Amino acid sequence: MAAACFLFVTSLRAQTPAKPALTAAPDAANPNQQFTRAAQPGGVAISPDGTTVAWTLRGRDGAALHLTDVANPANDRLVKLEGATHCSVDNPIWSPNGETLAFRSTCTGDQSKPDQNQIFLWSKASGEVKQLTHLTGEMQQQAWSPDGTSIAFLFVENATRRAGALDAMPPWNGVIGEDGVEIQRVYAVNAADGAGHRLTPDRLHVYEFSWAPNSSEIAFIAANPPGENTWWVAKLYAQPIAGGDPRVILDPVTVAGPLHGLQIALPRWSPDGKRLSIIGGLMSDQGSTGGDVWIIDADGKHLVDATPSIDGTPTYAVWTSNNTLGFIEDRRGHSLAVDWDADKHSLLPGGEVDLGEVSVSGGPIKNAVTFTGANGGMVAFVKSSFSAQPEVWTLDSHNNLRQLTHVNAGRPAPPYKFESIEWQNEGFHVQGWLTYPKDYDPSKKYPMIVEVHGGPSASAGPRGSAQWSELGYFVFDPNPRGSFGQGEAFTAANRKDFGYGDLRDVLTGIDAIEKKVSIDDRRIGLTGWSYGGFMSMFAATQTNRFRAIVAGAGISNWKSYYGENSIDQWMLPFFGASVYDDPAVYAKSSAIEYIKNAKTPMLIIVGDRDGECPAPQSFEMWHALRAQGVKTQLVVYPNEGHGFTDPEHIRDRTEREVRWFAENMPPSK
Repeated sequence: MAAACFLFVTSLRAQTPAKPALTAAPDAANPNQQFTRAAQPGGVAISPDGTTVAWTLRGRDGAALHLTDVANPANDRLVKLEGATHCSVDNPIWSPNGETLAFRSTCTGDQSKPDQNQIFLWSKASGEVKQLTHLTGEMQQQAWSPDGTSIAFLFVENATRRAGALDAMPPWNGVIGEDGVEIQRVYAVNAADGAGHRLTPDRLHVYEFSWAPNSSEIAFIAANPPGENTWWVAKLYAQPIAGGDPRVILDPVTVAGPLHGLQIALPRWSPDGKRLSIIGGLMSDQGSTGGDVWIIDADGKHLVDATPSIDGTPTYAVWTSNNTLGFIEDRRGHSLAVDWDADKHSLLPGGEVDLGEVSVSGGPIKNAVTFTGANGGMVAFVKSSFSAQPEVWTLDSHNNLRQLTHVNAGRPAPPYKFESIEWQNEGFHVQGWLTYPKDYDPSKKYPMIVEVHGGPSASAGPRGSAQWSELGYFVFDPNPRGSFGQGEAFTAANRKDFGYGDLRDVLTGIDAIEKKVSIDDRRIGLTGWSYGGFMSMFAATQTNRFRAIVAGAGISNWKSYYGENSIDQWMLPFFGASVYDDPAVYAKSSAIEYIKNAKTPMLIIVGDRDGECPAPQSFEMWHALRAQGVKTQLVVYPNEGHGFTDPEHIRDRTEREVRWFAENMPPSK
């Protein structure tokens, strides 16, 4: 999960943890910083004529907006922003005629609201920048109307936090589920004067949207508030811009067939406005998108899976013509750019480019790329991996890859070997990543740390782990069943089976690694966050293979968790029923049910305002281990949600993790 949990009690609070006397790896808050953090390009947008790529660059002192000539990348210029220090710039988007660039920025000069984003416009003709909006609230995912007159975006008016369950939840207060509910709507402003209005009704929380080609309608994915709980049952709607009630195009809760009861994301209109594409599949988190590409007529008829039995996981898709789609596919650790026949449901000739063992990005949505149909079609994006620094790249219609920027030129590559590994288990072909320790000597035995990703509907990418490698560990990042990257059947293979088949995949992967490199089997540790935190807690009751465990934001008791959280809707597709209808399936995967088997020392970490995996779950595990006489420690960080934000807390957490493994997996004497 990152899927699912609301904090149930308000009495669980903690003082700021004491900092242990330990020096961890270089920059424990971000152990890869020495290799990647100094220059982070993002927010990529290619102009409609394919001649210019706009992109942002985040640095220590602020952010910058670049314009790079595709034909001559050395011709790069900056969009000048007044007071662009210690503020952010992101999500540039070109107007349909390519004459104006809109972007989101906190560089407003308003010191009373230093984190408030506004939309700015840059004029190609004059080079001038002006602030278009003067709103108060959280805005994201802005998009030009095809006619160029308006800009729409998701907006939470007077927001107290970012929408979603990752941020720290507000303290409990008032009527639960009724008071203080913040609703995200589609808001539009006139591109000429900034005059704006809401497009979607108060009764719907919107997650994603798309303009129709005629600019008179929008499609959007939404559900009844509170939005943290209902994305898993969201519907696809369409609504006229001029007003009127939205109409339902697709309801996965009631639709028949393989999409029934699953999740949908990324609505996109075909150029002729007759059809819509979506990503549909088993997804545990809003924003962690993966599944098949589905197509439905704009009137809600003729739903079809356009990528049946595809080997990987499409994560981001756009229409490239009325009959073709382009999408990014995650396939066993590789990112692929794919051209697809929307009618024949097959690969176009020469329509697959393996971008490598890399991650791609470029926009506010996972794996977003920017595309233009001009000049034969071109795609722009940021490409990065553990050994390749993030840079902006282009891919032309002849499948030629080209590096456009060199902002990290000359920076050292990590001094650690990093590779993809694959193995077989119980009929599944499984993939993961192995990072070698610094100065690896095959004649020596090394400890290893296994890191299980969150989700479970997600995947560990080619990021590596510099921190643990620097300290002399192998690091294994598996993508067991339940992960993206190997088709929908693989993603769904852990339904009603959390902690069993996926754990066996992990253990079999460890066996495969031990046949390949010099691992000290007596010094293998396990860690993970969110779903990885659950796996870390549950594994302690199923195997003694691990000598030390660090469980972050985990779940120890699915039965109590169901009643503690306020985002229970995510659980039904995975467990098949509510806990009240089938408590046995929840008990089956609960560490508390098997706590007598647990012997492994466990450090447990959680934020006290975690809205995905509530702190009481960590308290349950800690209390149970302590009652069994198992070495354990619980650290609760104040005012932190599911994703930590305080740099001192991140540093402290990292140092505690380093210390726990060092103390509980000591070298043999």
